[in-house]
Amino acid sequence: MTLLIVDDSSVMRRTIEKHLSDYHLDIIGTAGNGRDAVQIVKDKRPDVVTLDITMPEMDGLTCLENIMEVHPQAKVMIITALSDKLTGLQALDKGARGFLYKPVSPEDLTKAFDKLLNRN
Repeated sequence: MTLLIVDDSSVMRRTIEKHLSDYHLDIIGTAGNGRDAVQIVKDKRPDVVTLDITMPEMDGLTCLENIMEVHPQAKVMIITALSDKLTGLQALDKGARGFLYKPVSPEDLTKAFDKLLNRN
């Protein structure tokens, strides 16, 4: 199973990668903005995408819409510092399969990914 990590913070990208190391996901790329993320999804079609909302060049919700257009089977997990409930609902409405608020603990990420990947 392949993973794309999308966040404008390199620290956050590394943190997500580290926290998910037990999942044996093949990390096929990372992106610091939505435009790069959409291109990677088109090229590599990852099974799972972690996606930030607030990013330069293309925000996460726009990026999510684009990802769903080109690869509707992708399981997208939103990981954001925005604690605005409406944004979460919009993301789920646009096709995201899960939603986490930063800062994420390893436990929160593990629980969310267990649910996302149907692992109990």
